[in-house]
Amino acid sequence: MSWLYSSSVRVGNGYDVHALKEGLPMWLCGVNIPSEKGFVAHSDGDVAIHALCDALLGAAALGDIGQHFPDSDPKYKGIDSKKLLAEVVSFLGDRKLNKGGRYAIENVDITIALQEPKLRPYIDRMRETLAGIMRIDKSQVSVKATTTEHLGFVGRGEGCEVWASVMLKAKGARKK
Repeated sequence: MSWLYSSSVRVGNGYDVHALKEGLPMWLCGVNIPSEKGFVAHSDGDVAIHALCDALLGAAALGDIGQHFPDSDPKYKGIDSKKLLAEVVSFLGDRKLNKGGRYAIENVDITIALQEPKLRPYIDRMRETLAGIMRIDKSQVSVKATTTEHLGFVGRGEGCEVWASVMLKAKGARKK
């Protein structure tokens, strides 16, 4: 029987993309962004939180967001993605799911590719919102925004894509 100790580190990556459509709300990192267009989705469409959930689930080897919150389930229709993130964070501390171990979030790094609107005025609020949900310090959360210089579907204003990376640290020993 081998044991992993508290120095064990896990890394996860997440990616998500959503189309944009006029008249829909735009939610990013739990913050409502004023915009003429918003995300087409089964939930509230928070593409950044969806990528983050996949990164966290991947780092803990717990599957993906579609496995836990399928878009075929009507109970997730229009759901606030902040609730999904809170649920994923609770999975990290669930000894049953994690075969006796638990994980703490060390840091989160998110990159949002969106041609418009400009996101800089909202970045600090995004970081604070995510940190609060994940129960970590704001200094452990990085959110960056970029455009694609009018190239591709993002550059044409048709959609948004987000990459998320996370580092988890095992809390205590767990059976392998």
